[in-house]
Amino acid sequence: MAEETQEAVQSKPQEQRKPNNNRKPNNNRRPNGNQKKPNGEKNANAKPRTNNNKNKSRGRHKRGASPIDDKLKAFVVKNQEAHKQRLNPHYKLDLESKARVRVTPLGGLGEIGGNIAVFETDNEAILVDVGMSFPDEEMHGVDILIPDFTYLHEIKHKIVGIIITHAHEDHIGAVPYLFRELQFPIYGTPLPLAMIGNKFDEHHLKEARKYFNPIEKRKVYKIGNDFEVEWMHMTHSILDSSSVAITTAAGTVIHTGDFKIDYTPIDGYPADLHRLAHYGEKGVLCLMSDSTNSHNPNPTPSELSVAPALDRVFSKAEGRVVLSTFSSNIHRVYQAIQYAVKYGRKICVIGRSMERNLEVAMQYDYIKLPKNIFVEPDEVAHMSDKDVLIVTTGSQGEGNSALFRMSIGEHRHIKIKPTDLIVLSSRAIPGNEGSISQMLNHLQKCGAKIAYDKDLHVSGHASLEEQKLMLRLVNPKFFLPIHGEYNHVMKHKETAMLCGVPERNILLMTDGEQIEIAPKYMRKVKTVKTGKTYIDNQNNYEIEDDIVMDRQKLATDGVVMIVVQVSEQTGKMMDKPKVTSFGLVADKRDRAFAKEIEEILENFLLNMKPGLIGNPRTLEGDLRQVIRKHIFRKMKKYPLIVPNIFIH
Repeated sequence: MAEETQEAVQSKPQEQRKPNNNRKPNNNRRPNGNQKKPNGEKNANAKPRTNNNKNKSRGRHKRGASPIDDKLKAFVVKNQEAHKQRLNPHYKLDLESKARVRVTPLGGLGEIGGNIAVFETDNEAILVDVGMSFPDEEMHGVDILIPDFTYLHEIKHKIVGIIITHAHEDHIGAVPYLFRELQFPIYGTPLPLAMIGNKFDEHHLKEARKYFNPIEKRKVYKIGNDFEVEWMHMTHSILDSSSVAITTAAGTVIHTGDFKIDYTPIDGYPADLHRLAHYGEKGVLCLMSDSTNSHNPNPTPSELSVAPALDRVFSKAEGRVVLSTFSSNIHRVYQAIQYAVKYGRKICVIGRSMERNLEVAMQYDYIKLPKNIFVEPDEVAHMSDKDVLIVTTGSQGEGNSALFRMSIGEHRHIKIKPTDLIVLSSRAIPGNEGSISQMLNHLQKCGAKIAYDKDLHVSGHASLEEQKLMLRLVNPKFFLPIHGEYNHVMKHKETAMLCGVPERNILLMTDGEQIEIAPKYMRKVKTVKTGKTYIDNQNNYEIEDDIVMDRQKLATDGVVMIVVQVSEQTGKMMDKPKVTSFGLVADKRDRAFAKEIEEILENFLLNMKPGLIGNPRTLEGDLRQVIRKHIFRKMKKYPLIVPNIFIH
């Protein structure tokens, strides 16, 4: 290879070769003077060289280094010191203080949703958010999950208030369930409190509204004796979101809540970066920051960027437009309504949560829309298709949502037509991909067109670059990434290290781990009981863990039920047992399977321990184990075994 390269270089004409050094060509050479011609040709007029140039160079003095200005160098040192003071939060904290604050997440880590955290001093405690999460496909009959409140019962005498950052379900959805057991003052901005109030009404807890304490942003509130809290406006995919600064004797902890940095929000209220920088200048003990979008390297687009796509949808749509998005994304719905009105359409809102959230936003003047643009669902059938926008819930394919019921033809007022345009203005929440795909299949079978373009939705969470901005503004000594699965918080940790937070000052928490933070250290001190409580939302009651486990076993392994009568005198069966199975063997094998169980039962009774006949519960337990082992050997299944032994 080296030889080929050398040949290639030698084959090029000399004038095409590039110089091997960084010297600039001398463009001041005389054209007809001493310039050397290519290919060794000599200039007939060239004069012989002399040593005049050498003699001249000997007379020149080599240029020495510029003199150092001691005054300038002194100010370089001063500016470097100023940078150290500015970027190093150690100088801003009282390292002699013995005070400490403990943070315990009870939900929201290792998952998406279910956010709740406890902040404790020695004498008092506050909660930040009380959110719910959604079940996976294996939690049969479970509608929502709420945090386990066991630890809150243990420290209820210390809790002086609940701090709400914003009104998403994963931050306020479990408040009514907590208030059935424990009641504390709730502090938050008006919209979250109004939406919690609606939940109280649904749960027959209207009296609980007396615990509301609306706050004014940029104002510090004393909560209890140990906490001072300030709400700072933050942009997100729901109105009236906040980050909070929680100050104790140990220092200030900034909790971002869910956030993104939107410089052109719909309502004209950008994130309050000035207050974040203010606390960063004063010195922040710890930052707890949203990690949901930490793998996205591109800045999260503004909510305003959805406008051109919505305009294009309404300008081209010839039939009805059915828009489905998160019911809490009021600004998205507001933009869609504005463009629908622009093209002469009336608005029909379907879905209880969508109707309620839009009504609250209009009642409290977060958005302003004339009442005469809205129509009832039963009026849609009598209107021209090109004159209607239907705004509905169900973008995640929920089985009981309005859009899903429309897709399978079970909605009372709206039936999907081939001329309809379905606009899905949301992203799939992890775990919902299957249900969304199923709904799309139903909609396409109805002949409807579906708009699911990326430019119809933007995230409400900060990307990597916005997370960097938050870290630089707050400049914390310690960092706790929150809100997200493990891979999200791990990536956020790496980002924090790039932004100057030492690795030793970052901890990755899991639910139930209690972190103690003081000006000199941050460490894990203990683990408290945590977990999830299953809720059937149809009746608003708790489902016990063993019920959910039995449902899972029934779904995956089936059930075997045995009814047998046994003689107390002889210890033998008085009649053939009745064996019934579901989800284990095919119907045509029922008799053969029942015969197998009968033989096992005869052998079991023949060899049972003396005196066991007098203890039916123990007898049933032993029989259950024997049958379970037999079925696993033959079928590799662990069905639910339900023996009923009657002693006569």
